[in-house]
Amino acid sequence: MQKSDCFSLGKITKPHGLKGEVNIWLDVDVPEYYSNLEALFLEIKGQLVPFIIQQIQVRGKKSIVKFEEIDSIEATDNIINAEAYLPITALPKLKGTQFYYHEVVGYQIRDTGSKQNIGPILAIYESTGQDLFAVDIDGVEVLIPIVDDFLIAVNHIEKTISVKIPDGLLDIYLTPKKDED
Repeated sequence: MQKSDCFSLGKITKPHGLKGEVNIWLDVDVPEYYSNLEALFLEIKGQLVPFIIQQIQVRGKKSIVKFEEIDSIEATDNIINAEAYLPITALPKLKGTQFYYHEVVGYQIRDTGSKQNIGPILAIYESTGQDLFAVDIDGVEVLIPIVDDFLIAVNHIEKTISVKIPDGLLDIYLTPKKDED
């Protein structure tokens, strides 16, 4: 399994108890989706190594995992701080205007006001305040907030996302400044 075929589920953070259980930070929106995992991949020395799950207790983002063949606190040493991955095919199916960030890079942003394609999504910037689409408009990077009220439609077949771009947002990026004239 290659990393490019996977998504990051989270990270093993520390041992939990003495019998080989570990705490895992699930870096996902809905941790409960992953309460029935049978296995996952851990990145060990740059390689993805499969680990069979004996038991998982999902307790929000801070959960507990017991892997087969890891039966002591000493045996957890090799997996502490390891990144955990799952195949992209294991992602839960989404509905409506929901999407996974990794799948929409390259999609065209379509403005519902002008009914035109604005440009392709170059990247998505995640932050604690507001996640943003980075869109290329004629060589200028424009940042568009990812807000449910702005998202109108996601078309995975046409690879477009229709948004209601706030009035004046594009002008901030695309109107030449007076000292540039």
